[in-house]
Amino acid sequence: MRDNSMKATESDSPQHAIADVQGSHDSREIAIDKVGIKDIRHPVRVKDRTQGEQHTIATFNMFVFLPHHFKGTHMSRFVDILNRHEREISVDSFKDMLVEMSERLDSDAGHIEMRFPYFVNKRAPVTGVESLMDYDVTLTGELRDGRPEMYTQVVVPVTSLCPCSKKISAYGAHNQRSHVTVKVRTHGFVWIEELIEMVEQEASCELYGLLKRPDEKHVTERAYDNPKFVEDMIRDVATRLNADTRIDYYLVETENFESIHNHSAYALIECDKSKALG
Repeated sequence: MRDNSMKATESDSPQHAIADVQGSHDSREIAIDKVGIKDIRHPVRVKDRTQGEQHTIATFNMFVFLPHHFKGTHMSRFVDILNRHEREISVDSFKDMLVEMSERLDSDAGHIEMRFPYFVNKRAPVTGVESLMDYDVTLTGELRDGRPEMYTQVVVPVTSLCPCSKKISAYGAHNQRSHVTVKVRTHGFVWIEELIEMVEQEASCELYGLLKRPDEKHVTERAYDNPKFVEDMIRDVATRLNADTRIDYYLVETENFESIHNHSAYALIECDKSKALG
C-alpha cells in the first residue's frame, strides 16, 4: 500500500488536473449577450416597513455577457454566489451580488432578476379585520461597463369602475379587477409598501384579502363614487411618481381585465426623469 503523502503528491500533479473546458478558446467569434441560469429558487429575507423583515422564497435569473473568445461560462459560480450572500436582500446587497457575479465570471456586463411574493397586512376599511394581501415584486440589477443600475417592480391588483358605464346606465356600472405594474429606479430608499400605496390611492378602490359585509358595502360604494378609465388611473399614478424626488425613472402599465369584453384595456407611461431634467 502507498502512503497518503504519495497519493496527495500524485493527485496534485499536472497530469491529474481537471480541464477547464468552459474557459477554453472558441473559434466561432460570436459573443453571447446573456448566458447563465434561470428559475433557481432560494430563501431570502426582504426588508419590511412594519415588521422589519419578512421571509419569502425568490426565483432568480442570473446572466452575464460572454465574450466571443470564451467557449462557455462557469454555471456553478452563479449558484455559489447566491449561496454565499446573506439572505437579507436590499438594493445595496443586491448591487454587491451583481458586481461580484460580473467580476468572478470575467464579464463587463451582468443581469440579475429576483422575483418573489411580498405580503402586506391590511385592515378592512370598516370593521378593521386583518388579512394578508400578496403582491408580485421583482428586483432587477443591470451592470454595464462597471456601472450598476437597480430597478424595483411591483404588480398591484386594484378595482377599476368605468366612468362611461356609470354615466349612461340607469343604475349600476361595470367594474373589474386591474393590475397596475410600477417599475422604478431611485436614488434614495423607497419602501415596497410606498409604491403599493401610490397605486392603491389612485384606483377606484383597493383590494383586501378579507372583507365583512360592512366592508363589502364600503368598497362597492367607494368604487362607484370613484370611477376611472385606464387612462385616468395611469395618469394619476404617474403624477404621484413625478412628484416623488427620490424616483429617477419609472415605467407604469395598467391593464383592466374587462368584465363586459373578452379583451383587456391597457395603457403605458415611461419616463426617465433624470434625462428630462438634464
